[in-house]
Amino acid sequence: MKTVIIKYNAGNIRSVQFALERLGVNGTVTDDHEEIMSADKVIFPGVGEASTAMQYLKERKLDTVIAGLKQPVLGICLGMQLLCRHSEENDTPCIGVFDVDVKRFQSPVENLLKIPQIGWNNITGLHSVVFEHVPENAYMYFVHSYYAALGADTVAITNYVINYSAALQKDNFYAVQFHPEKSAEAGARIIENFLNL
Repeated sequence: MKTVIIKYNAGNIRSVQFALERLGVNGTVTDDHEEIMSADKVIFPGVGEASTAMQYLKERKLDTVIAGLKQPVLGICLGMQLLCRHSEENDTPCIGVFDVDVKRFQSPVENLLKIPQIGWNNITGLHSVVFEHVPENAYMYFVHSYYAALGADTVAITNYVINYSAALQKDNFYAVQFHPEKSAEAGARIIENFLNL
């Protein structure tokens, strides 16, 4: 099985590689169109800022490549947000796989809930094959200031300030706002479920 991690100017690729290695899988990091399109599984991770990431993807036509993929794709954190329609972060049009907008958290009470959300939070309403053997209310590790709103593609929910999409799924595209590669056993199970699709 050929597993590819899309290389672009957003961090976090090493931790995803390490998570794959722990599962006995070698993930190839690349921005080569042919390599990506010929992979069995594609992982689209990311930590960073939406507009500069989208600019990098568009300059290399990776946005078009990603949108046209037919094999299972897993977006993680910024990768999930870039698969949405639009991000409020610097008013950024995104790839548009998911018909969902990404918005900035607005904490209603000053200092009650800090933005960004950093740390462990539980996920509920799990309904996707990637959550097989993951318990309802499992805790995952989050680091983000922006969130994907709830929509038809929502397959898991988290509450921080409001309820939002912890995970999205549409056709062959799966995406999670949290970091499964940093979320202990439950996170490893999600990655393993994705690899077994």
